[in-house]
Amino acid sequence: MRVVRGWSRLRGGSRISDTAPRPYRGARPDRSFKDPSFRRSLALFRAFRHEQDDPETCYELLACDAADQVEAYDGPVDGRTVVDVGGGGGYFTAEFRRRGAQAYLFEPDVQELGEKPPDGAVIADGYLLPLSDGVADVTFSSNVLEHVADPQTFLSELARVTRPGGLIYVSFTNWLSPWGGHEWAPWHYFGAERARARYRRRTGKPAKHTLGENLFAVHIGATLRQVRARDDVTVVSARSRYWPFLAETVVKAPGIREVATWNLLLILRRCPP
Repeated sequence: MRVVRGWSRLRGGSRISDTAPRPYRGARPDRSFKDPSFRRSLALFRAFRHEQDDPETCYELLACDAADQVEAYDGPVDGRTVVDVGGGGGYFTAEFRRRGAQAYLFEPDVQELGEKPPDGAVIADGYLLPLSDGVADVTFSSNVLEHVADPQTFLSELARVTRPGGLIYVSFTNWLSPWGGHEWAPWHYFGAERARARYRRRTGKPAKHTLGENLFAVHIGATLRQVRARDDVTVVSARSRYWPFLAETVVKAPGIREVATWNLLLILRRCPP
C-alpha cells in the first residue's frame, strides 16, 4: 500500500487522511437533472462523447449526478464518511467533499490517480481495504465491478467497511451492454480479440483493456442472483444507471436487460452482523 498524503486514525485503528478536503477542481455543473429523464440521459451521453478530449467536464458531471443519486436514496452526505473505492482521478471524492462529506479515495492503480489526486488518496486493493469494519456511512464504487476478477469478494469487502444500515452504491457496465467492450465497443459483440485488433488498426495503439485481465464479462442476471443471495446486504434498488425511463423495469426483463440496461446500478443496505 502506498500512502499519497498524511494520515490520522479513525475508529479502532483505521487510518483516514487528516488533510483538509481538496477544493472542487473545476466549474461544477450548474444544475441537476431529474432522474430518470431524457434530458439527463442526453446530457450524460454528450459528456461521454468527450471523455477522451475533455475528461474533466465529463467526470465532473458524472460525479455530480452520482452524488445526487446517493443523496436521493440516503439523504445528504454532509458530515458523513464516504469511502470511494476505485474512483480513479478523484472526481467523485471531490464532489462528495464539496457537499460536506468526509470522503476518501482508495485506488489500486497509481496511473489512474492522474497528476493531481485528492489529498489523502491511497493506493489500495479493493479486495483488502486498509480500513476497520463499519467505518463508512456510504461506500461508493462507480464502474469498477467489471474490472475485478472476483466480484463477490470485492462486494464482501465493500460490505465489511460499511456500518450496519449504511449505504453501498455499486455500478458497472455489463458485458452485453453496447458499451461492454469499453474502448473497443460495440465490436465486442463479434469477439473480444477481433474487437481489440480492430481498435489497434483504427487508432494505431493497443487497447487499454484485455478481456480476462483487466476487463471481465459480468452479466446482470447472474449478478442479481448472487447479490440477492447474500446475507450481509439487502437490495434497495437494482436499476439502469443512465436509462431515461422505466429504469427499474428494464432490469426485470431477463435477456433484454443484458443489452438494454447499459449500466447496472445497485443500491444496497448493509445488514447488521
